Amino acid sequence: MQLPSSAGVSWVPLLWLALDLGFLLALLIHLLGGPGGPCSPLYSVFQDAIRFGKTKAGSQRPAWLHCFDVPKRWFSHFYIISVMWNGVLLWVFLQTSLLGFKIPEWIESLLHLLGVDTPHVQGEDLSTILALFLMWLHSFRRLMECFYVSVFSDGVIHLAQYCFGLGFYFLLGITIFSQARLASRTISFGDLLMQSRWYHGFGLILYTWASIHQNRVHVILANLRKNKSGKITNLKHVIPHGDWFENVSCPHYFAELLIYVSISAVFGFVNAPWWLVVLCVLFNQALAAVLSHEFYHEKFKLYPAQRKAFIPFIF
Repeated sequence: MQLPSSAGVSWVPLLWLALDLGFLLALLIHLLGGPGGPCSPLYSVFQDAIRFGKTKAGSQRPAWLHCFDVPKRWFSHFYIISVMWNGVLLWVFLQTSLLGFKIPEWIESLLHLLGVDTPHVQGEDLSTILALFLMWLHSFRRLMECFYVSVFSDGVIHLAQYCFGLGFYFLLGITIFSQARLASRTISFGDLLMQSRWYHGFGLILYTWASIHQNRVHVILANLRKNKSGKITNLKHVIPHGDWFENVSCPHYFAELLIYVSISAVFGFVNAPWWLVVLCVLFNQALAAVLSHEFYHEKFKLYPAQRKAFIPFIF
């Protein structure tokens, strides 16, 4: 039995638009001073919801807000979900496009509930495969960094942030599928290569460049808590140096934005729903970068004045 949809209205871009506006509003509220002023209970709740890790530690928080804390090291759960979920979607799409398999009914039902009509003919097969693979690869690398590179302190994140992260990586794959050609067919590897365009190459180069720098930055941050033999010796926060740190306080957030822009590139820069994803990453990472930038300036009197918070030479 076919499940009812929303009269041709796709909820996927609407969800991203709501997230975009929410993070933009949160960024503006923080920059303008917050609701009700620093002494307001509403201000405390707002600040507690947007902060995590070092930007939350040491702040004066009502005791009841600690009930919403979960360990920051649970970031790895986001990437576990993404590796599994986006890996399944990549495998399903490969079977559908290359081997002529029919898309599973449970995926069709899920897309139909979100107002996505199937088959939806728009995206190129190569673009969809690359987008799903790059998303999976990014999540896999970040998961390995969580396990083998990052040194987590006892920092916490808000339960709402944790739930958002889980939903975020689930929705990414759905967003790619919502713009994909999902009719069962059989195309050859040669036909797939014939779809190659300049923007695929540009996207792959940008993705690789941003990923390499993000990994370097994560290694730099981890090494600040290790001695020369690689043993963890402290959990302190010190001023990081090297690579993109010379220009911005949070180059890993800037690299994250570039990675999502690179996936937009493999879509030929014309996938409107994915640009809404990019905006969500932009506003979300900008907010986190501003909070970290403020933390560094408050903690270190000699913090490099030339560094921007997020985007080199701009913001």
